Amino acid sequence: MAIAQRIESLKQRHVEVKTLLHSEESRPAKDEKIIQQLKREKLTLKDEIARLTAQQQAA
Repeated sequence: MAIAQRIESLKQRHVEVKTLLHSEESRPAKDEKIIQQLKREKLTLKDEIARLTAQQQAA
């Protein structure tokens, strides 16, 4: 059950980061450093979600 809760938490954060990224990319004065940080975080979250999902299915 703890893994399922962690996955859900990561999915929620992934949506938040996706929204922040879209917002930053839509700005006229984009901050490329922030965009790169958000993209990196989004990818890290996606990888962690995939890893935990695989672990959960194997159990």
